[in-house]
Amino acid sequence: MDEDDFTADLRRAAAGDPAALDRLFPLVYQELRERAAGYLRGERPGHTLQPTALAHEAYLRLAGRRDYPWQNRAHFMAVAARAMRAILVDHARRKRARKRGGGEAPLEFDTGVVLAAGAAIEFDDLDRALGDLARMSERQARVVELRYFGGLSIEETGEVLGISPMTVKRDWATARAWLYRELAG
Repeated sequence: MDEDDFTADLRRAAAGDPAALDRLFPLVYQELRERAAGYLRGERPGHTLQPTALAHEAYLRLAGRRDYPWQNRAHFMAVAARAMRAILVDHARRKRARKRGGGEAPLEFDTGVVLAAGAAIEFDDLDRALGDLARMSERQARVVELRYFGGLSIEETGEVLGISPMTVKRDWATARAWLYRELAG
């Protein structure tokens, strides 16, 4: 399916066409599952949230959105990234609330923010830091979300945000440095 057909099916799905949803799911499922597996890679074995469940939950949240102005595949994956982030943060908060730390293995933020001695980051700590970053620069926070959670390239991120690849690179570098400082301290 080419990009125009994919976008047309996204719009049909948003308008309530179940056949369009049936055509889209196989096209995005593997990519969603791979991204979900990447997010959960740093978690302990036997983690209660599995990549398949995360991918399905994100897809169901997106499939249920009516009248959403989908632009293209990159935009869909960006919104899927935001949905997965929300699911993971909610899951981490529920676990932490139940056990106050609960011995969960922390997340490895391996896309450019590496803390001293390989320290890892909890999803809810990252979410909090991204919220702080968004108050200073919404665009930089979106760049991090799209690059890290969405797995989008520099070019795809620029396309979704309507900015140049060079601006994405600058925002990405600045945001990574800021997050390093915030999460390491």
